[in-house]
This record gives sequence, C-alpha cells and structure tokens, in this order.
Amino acid sequence: MLKDEQMVQIIAEACLDEKALDVMILQVSELTIIADYFVIASGKSTIQVKSIVDYVEAMMAEYDIIPIRREGHQEGVWAVLDYGSIILHVFREKEREYYNLENLWGDARQIEIATV
Repeated sequence: MLKDEQMVQIIAEACLDEKALDVMILQVSELTIIADYFVIASGKSTIQVKSIVDYVEAMMAEYDIIPIRREGHQEGVWAVLDYGSIILHVFREKEREYYNLENLWGDARQIEIATV
C-alpha cells in the first residue's frame, strides 16, 4: 500500500509525463478537512486536460488505486480526480488563471516534486 506522500508524487509525475503545465503540490491538511494534498496542473486544451486525467488514472490503476470520484472529464475544462486524501485538479490554462486555486490556498505549504 502506497503512502500519501508516494501517491502524490506519482500523480504529479504522471501529470508531467503528459506535458502538464505548472504542476504543483499543495499540502492543505492543516487548512481543510477535504484532503491532505491538492495537486494542481494545467493543460493547453480540453484534449490535453482529458489526456492528463486519463494518464493519471492509468498510472494509479497500476497500483490498484482508483479515484473515489471523477468530475469534469467530459468537458475538459476543469477535471477533478478524488483519491480521498489527495485531490487532483487539472484545468485548461484560462480556467486555472480564473479560479486561481493556488492563491485561494495560498497559506498551504508547497511540496517539491521529486523528479526521478
């Protein structure tokens, strides 16, 4: 069984593998009960947003981990994969700028992505 710290790194790396932009990990455990970590990433188009989400799901499925909830995939504007303690947000660039989650959760500690 993977630890949250490992899972969040796998998710972030999978986003980068699919050429996601501005990938960041925020530790929000001290700010909300919703999750312990948010992974935020951007895609240049709806197709890329969908591709990032599909790839993350496939990578996590290799560890027999499936999301509790999956939202927004069809639209490809803002997609969410909920893994319980980790929530992945993948935005199209324009929507990410508009919603500005990193500012909304500005008090969260940013975790470095451990590239292998």
